[in-house]
Order: sequence, then C-alpha cells, then structure tokens
Amino acid sequence: MTQLKPLIAANWKMNGDKALIAEFSTAFTTDKVNGIDIIVCPPSIYLDEFSSQVASNNSAIAVGAQNLSDKESGAFTGEISAAMLQQVNCNFAIVGHSERRSLFGETPQFVASKYATALANNITPILCTGESEQQREDEQTFTVIAQDIDAVIERSGIESFKDGIIAYEPVWAIGTGKSATPEQAQDVHAFIRKHLAKHDEEVAAGVRILYGGSVNENNAAELFKQKDINGALVGGASLVVDKFMAICQNA
Repeated sequence: MTQLKPLIAANWKMNGDKALIAEFSTAFTTDKVNGIDIIVCPPSIYLDEFSSQVASNNSAIAVGAQNLSDKESGAFTGEISAAMLQQVNCNFAIVGHSERRSLFGETPQFVASKYATALANNITPILCTGESEQQREDEQTFTVIAQDIDAVIERSGIESFKDGIIAYEPVWAIGTGKSATPEQAQDVHAFIRKHLAKHDEEVAAGVRILYGGSVNENNAAELFKQKDINGALVGGASLVVDKFMAICQNA
C-alpha cells in the first residue's frame, strides 16, 4: 500500500475562543510542522477569523467546519451552507460525527447527503463512523460502519472516496478517557479499507482513515504505528497547543 501522508485534525466542538485561535495560528507555522497535514475545526462563528489569522501567520493549519447543511441555501435557520464555508476559505467539513447522529438524529442517508453536498462544492468531507459500547458488545461494529460507508457509496459512488477522508471514532471512546487499543483500532481500520476494496482497490488504498476517541499525546505514537491508521481526529487534546503539537510530532 502506498504510504499516505499523515493527517491530524482537531475538532474543538463547542469550545475555544479568539485567544486560542491566535495561539494556534502562530504556533503551527510551516517551518515547525513538516510532513503532515493539519486541520483545525473551530466553532463556526470563528471560521472567518481563524482563516484570516492562518493566512497572515504563515500557518500550516487548514481550516475545517464541524458541520454543514445538505441544502445549498434557503429558509433553514441556523444552518451554514457549503458556499458560505468556501467564502471564508474553509476547505474541509466533518460530517456524521457521532454527536450529530445521536443528539440531532442524523441518519446514514442524511449524512451521505451532506457528504455529497460538500464534494459538489469542492469541500473535502471527513466522514465519521463508529459503534456504541452496546453495539461493540453485540458484535455489530462492522455492520454499523459498513452501513455508514455504504450510504455514501449508494449516494455518491465509490469514486467519491478519492476526495474524502474517513474517521473511525468508537462512540464509547469519545470524551470518556477510554481509547481503543492500537490493535482494536487497526482491526476496524483494516475492515474499512477491505470494505472499500470490494468496490475499488485503488480507492481503498488511497483513502486516509483517521482514528478518533480520546487520542492524546501519550497514546498517539502507538496508534500511528498501525498499518491502516493514517492520522487522528482529536477532541479534548486539541484544545491545548502543547498536547496537540505532541500528537502532530508523533505522526
């Protein structure tokens, strides 16, 4: 398999402020971080400011959104369109995060619609997928993940993963302090790649698959040693520059 460039993405969720934006945009300059891609997804209200500071500080950070609407425009109060994201130089968007699925009822088909909308507007979608603790105990992990991926394939085709990213986030490990073992994570990542390969081996080999779920500066190195783990989607540890820098350096 071709060696894929590591990618570390930060999901700040409903956290952060202008001071943190300033700190990140100055810390992650291109001369300090080499050989990896970095994306930071702040709350939407900060996207414009973050994009501006990234540009002015020669930062290595690309800016991403935590969500986007599947609609192009219209009477959808509180939503943000892909076109709006483009105007603030936001080139990535998380779709289908487990919190969106569980708290806001987003189905695999709805997430696939968002994925398609992002691609249609030249925004790279980061498709999140993962099982709950009960689903893992019931040995439904692969079934749940296949369902999420198949919804995208049915909507946009296997070729759409040439321009997308996948993030495996076991729900039981998000914000809990628990993390999948490197071996557990690798097993799921390998399944994802094999599932994609049933449709197109070249696409499967080229897609970057991130691990998310209580990733920190202490467990990152072992996770990144796994064959099919190409980076991380980081939550809590992405709110502290030193911790996030350490994760990036481990990649």
